[in-house]
Amino acid sequence: MSRPLPQDPPVPQDPPGPRARVRPRTLVALAVCLALLAAGVYAGVRWAQARQGTVTLLASWTGREATEFEERVIEDFEDAYDIDVVYQGSSALSQVLAADIAAGNPPDVVVVPGPGELLTYAGDGRLRPLDGLFDAMRYDEMWAPRVPGERGALHTYWLPVKTSLKSMVWYTGDKPAAASADTPGRWCLGLEDGAASGWPGTDWVEDILLQQAGPERYEDWVNGTLGWTHDDVREAWRTWGETVGAGDRERAAKLLTTGFAEDCADTGRLEHQGSFRADHWRAAGGDYVHSAQVIPGAGPEAGAWEVSGDLAALLTDNPDARQLIRHLADPATDLPDHSVNRAATENPGADTIEARIAGTLREDGPTRCWDASDAMPRTLRDAFHQAVLRHLVEPEALDEQLRHLQELSVEQRLPVCGGDGRAGEG
Repeated sequence: MSRPLPQDPPVPQDPPGPRARVRPRTLVALAVCLALLAAGVYAGVRWAQARQGTVTLLASWTGREATEFEERVIEDFEDAYDIDVVYQGSSALSQVLAADIAAGNPPDVVVVPGPGELLTYAGDGRLRPLDGLFDAMRYDEMWAPRVPGERGALHTYWLPVKTSLKSMVWYTGDKPAAASADTPGRWCLGLEDGAASGWPGTDWVEDILLQQAGPERYEDWVNGTLGWTHDDVREAWRTWGETVGAGDRERAAKLLTTGFAEDCADTGRLEHQGSFRADHWRAAGGDYVHSAQVIPGAGPEAGAWEVSGDLAALLTDNPDARQLIRHLADPATDLPDHSVNRAATENPGADTIEARIAGTLREDGPTRCWDASDAMPRTLRDAFHQAVLRHLVEPEALDEQLRHLQELSVEQRLPVCGGDGRAGEG
């Protein structure tokens, strides 16, 4: 039962009369009292919740995602270790992180979508190695690899906290095939997402290249050793443009202004989108097939899955932050979505869609490859997003765009594809 707040002192009144009013001096005094009272209540709450340590955490999750993470992960950690987590969620995470680092005040822990930015920060000496904090062999190599740090030495610098499956085509009714999906109007697609607009289009181009050219060439492209002007890359762009109707100005205008989470499960259309859309399609009685069954020109090596993930990294030497990393890697921690820690247990119940998604993300066998734009340096990723937006309107400018992207490309060393059973029993 909470203690009732003290009552405000009575406010002096003007003598009664036809023009009675509160004096300005009284208003100022009252405002000061209320401000002090509010500060006292806040200080009391903070004192009641005071813990032995503090960790600052920056992530891209806001709204429901942030609430779910705080309730399922942070509160459990705080209670178990008596460490307070100061969480900041921002949809402009890259800009906030860069500004914090430049100001010399980085968060203790950051959770970043994909390894591209983290690889750059590791090479610059901004990240602390996670070696010894958890067993990296419990993860497939692509999820928690050893990558070059500031002096080229190999270390583990991140671990997956939240993962998603891609290379999925959602549908209701009969299963789609390539012949039934060659009409642009059949596709449900929206590219608008604020500062990140365009990413659903990059997902398309990436997945088409993965299915047409295979995982090896896909990995070479992500790591900068297969050029953007290569015929395989150009063909992936052309396939996407023809599939979704690039060059049709009216359709392009609609796609550019439609949100990525458009409600389309009851329209008979198809959607090339990740596992985060499972609830939306399940409610309409939908299901998914692998995109290789639909993508035109899928090659003999088709069948690999594109995946994405939010990765936790350490930027300071705060020992409490190291404890948070250990907690995130603990198989017993109830992480959002599907854990790819082989030692964790997961029970999707009778939901066959969730069981299939979980199996593809963590079991030996399926080839999984990082979402390419998430695995690229930030500058190239952002230019890729912009390029798919322009391609919808001006497909004839493709060669010019590919040359520009090639100018931004850099060679890097990153395990992009995995699923070969590297993970041990732990």
